[in-house]
Amino acid sequence: MDMEQLKLEMLDKRIWAVVGATPNQEKFGNKIYKKLKSRGYEVYAVNPNYEEIEGDRCYHSIEELPVKPDCVDMVVSPQVSKKFIPNIAEAGIKYLWFQPGSFDDEAVSLAENNGIQVVHHHCVLVALG
Repeated sequence: MDMEQLKLEMLDKRIWAVVGATPNQEKFGNKIYKKLKSRGYEVYAVNPNYEEIEGDRCYHSIEELPVKPDCVDMVVSPQVSKKFIPNIAEAGIKYLWFQPGSFDDEAVSLAENNGIQVVHHHCVLVALG
């Protein structure tokens, strides 16, 4: 499957987790979280540094989420992304979207070797227009 098809398939999924969601409105973690919500997605914020984002509960890990998201969007450094990938694989989540700057070759390989379909070099904000 090519990246464009995979992007469309992922955007068709309705339940997302944003790893690196943040209350800081200047940051992409906040903009992406709000954009997905405004488009009617069920979105969960994941960031161990916060209790709440935009009035919603913020979860500290993938394991804490009340539902299994269809797709995880990474808005963190490659080092942090790599720490989350085993948990994403363990949870049986099939789709992972790396925001620009959130991955390196090792992170992409780690995800793909765990059977996760990956989009990278693309921004959710751009994809959602």
